[in-house]
Amino acid sequence: MPGDIVGIVALAAAVDCAGLERGAAAISNLGYRVKLSPHVLDRTGIFAGADQLRAQELTAFFRDPEVKAVFGARGGYGCGRLLPLLDFAEFTRAPKIFVGFSDATFLLNALVDHSRMVSFHGPMIATDLARGLSPRALAHLQALLSGDARGVEFEAIESLRPGVAEGPIIGGCLSVIVAMMATPWQPVFDGRILFLEDTGEKAYRIDRMLVQMRQAGVFERVAGIVFGALRPVADSEQEHALIAEFVGEQTARLKCPVLFGIESGHGTENLTLPLGIRVRVDSKLRRMAFTEAGVS
Repeated sequence: MPGDIVGIVALAAAVDCAGLERGAAAISNLGYRVKLSPHVLDRTGIFAGADQLRAQELTAFFRDPEVKAVFGARGGYGCGRLLPLLDFAEFTRAPKIFVGFSDATFLLNALVDHSRMVSFHGPMIATDLARGLSPRALAHLQALLSGDARGVEFEAIESLRPGVAEGPIIGGCLSVIVAMMATPWQPVFDGRILFLEDTGEKAYRIDRMLVQMRQAGVFERVAGIVFGALRPVADSEQEHALIAEFVGEQTARLKCPVLFGIESGHGTENLTLPLGIRVRVDSKLRRMAFTEAGVS
C-alpha cells in the first residue's frame, strides 16, 4: 500500500550508484518509502559484496517487520550462490513480497517451493526501473503489489500447441532454470505451468537448453508452457528465426498447450508475473489468465 516501506537489496552483480538512485526514485514516485540495505553498493569482484553478506542482507529484510516488500537491485550473476546460505523455513514464517527476475530466477523459484510463498517475476531497481517502465507496466506492478489481480490476462503472440490447462506457474530465465536442474533447488515441474524467457543467447544454446529439458522429461510433466521473449545476441534477425524454429521443434510433439510471446521478462515490457499462483492457459484464445491474486 502507499506509504509502505520497500527494501532494496543487491543479491547478484555489483550495482551502479546512479542507476540505483534513479530506480529508487521511481519506487518513491509510486508512493512507497525506500529502505536500502546497508551494503547495497558493496563490491567483491564481480559481485555486490561477499556471498554471506548478501544472504544476510536479504534475511535482515525478511526479519524486519517494517519492510513490506523486497526488490532486487539488479541481476547479472550471483543469486544461485546464495541458496545454501538462506533459511527458507524462516522466510515461511515471515512471508513478504519479493520482486526480481533474470538471475533472481534462482531465488524466485526457491521461495515458491521451499518457503511456500508467491514470488514476483518483475522489474529490477537499478536496471528496469532506472531506465523507466511503460505506464502500463507501472500500473500493472502497482496493482499486483496491492493484491488486485482481478481480470489480469497476458496475451501471447502465437499459439504453438493446442489445449487448455490450469496450474501454479513457475519458471523465469531459461538458462537459470536449466542451471537449477539436478540441484536441491530444482523447481517442482509436475502439473505446473512453466514460464520461460531469456536474453543474449545464441540460437544453438537455446536449443541445447530446451533439448536438455525435454530429454530430462520436464516437458512431459508440466501442464503447459508459456514463453516470453527469447532474445538473441545483438537482436540478430537470423538468430531470431533460428530460435523460433528450435522452439517449434522441441515443442512439436507435446500434448500440453504452448504459448509464445507474452510481455514478461527481457526484451518486453516486463509485466510483473506472480510465480506460485494458479493461472489458466487457453491456446485458442492465446491467453494466460490469473485465477488468484499474488497478495492476500
